[in-house]
Amino acid sequence: MDLPVDLVATEGGLVAMAGVLVVLALVDSTSFGTLLVPVWLLLAPGRVRAGRVLAYLGTVAVAYLLIGVAVLLGAGAVLERYGDVLESRPVLLVQLVLGIGLLVLSFRFDGKRSARRAEKDGGRPGRLVRWRERALDLDPGTSSPVLPLMGLALGAVTLEVATMLPYLAAIGLLTASDLATPVTVGVLALYCVVMVLPALLLLVARWAAARRVDPWLRRLERWLSKNAAEMTGWVLGIVGVLLMLDAFGRLGWTG
Repeated sequence: MDLPVDLVATEGGLVAMAGVLVVLALVDSTSFGTLLVPVWLLLAPGRVRAGRVLAYLGTVAVAYLLIGVAVLLGAGAVLERYGDVLESRPVLLVQLVLGIGLLVLSFRFDGKRSARRAEKDGGRPGRLVRWRERALDLDPGTSSPVLPLMGLALGAVTLEVATMLPYLAAIGLLTASDLATPVTVGVLALYCVVMVLPALLLLVARWAAARRVDPWLRRLERWLSKNAAEMTGWVLGIVGVLLMLDAFGRLGWTG
């Protein structure tokens, strides 16, 4: 039996949105807090402490979810009240300028520039080095070893608030959809699970085959540490381009 055209269109739109959300979540999964710090925890000397990594990732996911729900509810209220204004030409021009600004800003995130800045600081440990020390020097013998990890996770999330643009883009998609609020929150929760899934897979891999996985993890850690600035720049640039293209389309400048 053929489905009604509008239902097919709706399902197609939902499938497309789900695909975009998965891609955005995977982009978020490569950030400092969701991948680099977990890799540092996995590289701690001795046997892998799965509980530590799970406590860290759980705190990151829950913190992201709470931030997302707060932004989602606030964005919904703004759209309900000012939806027509947000579609106006001046606002779209502001969006276009913001996209151009993010694209220009992305070129400032250069690993060589960060290295030169570190040399000017007199060789003092950079922020990544200090965070690595915090991740690896957590004392497992403390009376409450989970609390320092939770603090580390919340610190990483706080550090990334200004650059969680893929997450904000995902929230924007969900806000613009016709999904009910409970469903939207559930989708946001699934987004957070997908976001920490690569780190969870690395945890399973190291637990199952530490000798084989450790060399690969060390290469991954070196690459992530070396390219952390460039990765942030790529995220800013991609989101900037998406904002520009969306503004162009809604302004009718696509020809």
